[in-house]
Amino acid sequence: MYAELFGLRELPFRLTPDPEFLYLSKAHARAKAYMESTLWFTDGFVVITGEIGCGKTTLIETFLHELQNEVLVAQINQTQISAVEFLQTLLVQFGFKPFDMRKAELLATLKEFLIEQYEQGRKVVLVIDEAQNLSQRALEEIRLLSGIETAKEKVLRIILAGQPELNDKLDAPELEQLAQRIRLRFHLPALSEADTGAYILHRLEVAGSEGREIFAPATFELIYRYSGGVPRLVNTLCDTAMLAASNSNRDTVGLEDVQAAINELQWLEYSSRTGTRLMRLRADGSPDPAQFRHVAGNSEAGPDAHGSELAEAEPVSVHGNGTGPPLARVLLASAGHTLSTHLLYAGRLIIGRTAANDLQIDSRFVSRHHCQIVTTTRSCIIEDLNSTNGIFVQGKRVRYHHLNDGDVVTIGQHELLYVDERSHLQPSPEEHAATTVLPASEQRAEPHTRAEPHARADTHTQAPGAEPQSRAADVSNLDTPRS
Repeated sequence: MYAELFGLRELPFRLTPDPEFLYLSKAHARAKAYMESTLWFTDGFVVITGEIGCGKTTLIETFLHELQNEVLVAQINQTQISAVEFLQTLLVQFGFKPFDMRKAELLATLKEFLIEQYEQGRKVVLVIDEAQNLSQRALEEIRLLSGIETAKEKVLRIILAGQPELNDKLDAPELEQLAQRIRLRFHLPALSEADTGAYILHRLEVAGSEGREIFAPATFELIYRYSGGVPRLVNTLCDTAMLAASNSNRDTVGLEDVQAAINELQWLEYSSRTGTRLMRLRADGSPDPAQFRHVAGNSEAGPDAHGSELAEAEPVSVHGNGTGPPLARVLLASAGHTLSTHLLYAGRLIIGRTAANDLQIDSRFVSRHHCQIVTTTRSCIIEDLNSTNGIFVQGKRVRYHHLNDGDVVTIGQHELLYVDERSHLQPSPEEHAATTVLPASEQRAEPHTRAEPHARADTHTQAPGAEPQSRAADVSNLDTPRS
């Protein structure tokens, strides 16, 4: 892509959680130290919270990358499971085949295994990402596991990482016993304006800039203003700005390139955006009841404008209070059946495999953060978030596409039907035709037949006969989507 033009060894703003690119702000360094403390204390139990895109997964990957061989790790990312499934998943991490075991047998096997590891001088660490999705019963099982001990010390260290909702769950009266076992809690904030500039320079240096000025210093304030210091958004904006500069054959990024990227992404200033969970970062840290999570197939049915019965969710992205008619809607379908419909107001709809997204498509062919739809008063644009399997419009894999009424976007084995509700505003001819198609070498004839790669603790499996993938190609492990 543009790396050669800028004299870089690799792309500096990839969205995968590469430990090499970790920038340790004071807050990130403190969170990492808290994770490491689970190895120092025999009763190590740490909770790290932070909004989407703040760097939790990258911190986890760095922590795990630096562990010594005598530390045994179980990492669980799929957390929408029952208590029994949680125990089975944990045993699978340790090499067991527990699917015919009853709960009492699961617990006995785990206890025996953990004490055996302790006697052999090994430390065992359980790392759970997206822990805010754990059920109360699964959290209760974690409490029981945290109590397994020998005569001298506990045998399981635990790290829970998740969005701020995790704190609300842990503070519930029903989980008081679990909360009392937690040794350290830390909330990871967004980067400050100064740290945002340092973060950009750090990633460029790791990619091979060798001190050369690639981003004009004047661009940092504008990048911070539109990204809010959220690392994932910083990556998205910087990557798009470098593409804009490379399209003009420039090897430095100026204000005009950043502004072109903002226009391309159709972003509003971060402080003025509403309707996404990311906007809670600079508030008091508590959940905003006006913001919703939407899971395909779990919404109430209701008739659409044409009288058809559709599984319709609450508005996904809203501007202000979202009153009035929606600007557009998307219908999610699979195998010819409509699963849900989602109303679009000005804002952003992030689509991916996990419940951390605005629209969840729980399929092994969908990346953790797969794509996003950005809605303005004039148009909607869908953007691929460097997913493994991509997004397809009319059989072509695209990176960006300005949605037109009636467009069908293929995402793995699912389709999104776009319906434009604007009667008075239509996109310009340039917007109407704008699509960025990937080169022929990156096109795939069968977009939905490539399963997501198997991560360390992801319970999704690869489709039979699917080509193995490297973890680096999987956005499911990213802590920074284009959103």
